[in-house]
Amino acid sequence: MNFVDYQHISFSRRGRILEITLNRPEQLNAFNARLHAEMARVFTDANNDLDSDIIILTGAGRAFSAGGDFAAMKNGFDDPDAFRSTAREAKQIIFSLLDCEKPIIVKMNGHAIGLGATIALFCDVIFAADTAKIGDPHVGVGLVAGDGGAVIWPQLIGYARAKEYLLTGEPLSASDAASIGLINHAVPAAQLDERVNEFAGPLAAGAQKAIRWTKVSANIGLKQLAHSIMDTCISYEWLSSKSDDHREAVNAMLEKRKPVFTGR
Repeated sequence: MNFVDYQHISFSRRGRILEITLNRPEQLNAFNARLHAEMARVFTDANNDLDSDIIILTGAGRAFSAGGDFAAMKNGFDDPDAFRSTAREAKQIIFSLLDCEKPIIVKMNGHAIGLGATIALFCDVIFAADTAKIGDPHVGVGLVAGDGGAVIWPQLIGYARAKEYLLTGEPLSASDAASIGLINHAVPAAQLDERVNEFAGPLAAGAQKAIRWTKVSANIGLKQLAHSIMDTCISYEWLSSKSDDHREAVNAMLEKRKPVFTGR
């Protein structure tokens, strides 16, 4: 795997375990255009990496990922064609996650918000620090949860609960997320590395063909679902990105004030 091609993602190895780290800590690992593009190929590259069997995904600093970068969103107003590449990459991120045969363990070191939450939830096993929160507040910035959130949340916690959290954008604590089955484990922050390593080590020593193909089999239905509705979700997100409410939300965030929505 050629690590030098990545600017905002870093890598480390421990035996047959490859750790992938979102690496924009000062921006809380928010997704600018470069990181978004790198995420669209990193799981394909990791799947093809001959020196690893298990993947751990985490974030640098105090967050897993804060989601979309608001400066990048504002740039989208000035460059309407930018959404074409964003939409293509959004599908590549989700489908490369689902196509990756290697187990992907999330080490959720801090908050996972928006696209950060979506990426974490499409992985295989999630360990979160008990100080972390997870949520999808697309509606809070006037957007449809089109990057995959509307696909994965209902599959994990049912439609009623998923719509409650997607329609309000309210985040959950790691403990609450674990209690309803949104994530696997909420653990004391000081024990997060240890608990992830305790899980990943025996998995790396297991029968890799059986493990990989079990994951592939379990993902078949989810892949079919994602393929059937992602284009529609992304199209609705594109439509909402042209709304006055979205523009107001982004400007309000950049100006550090509360947005005033008009429904337009």
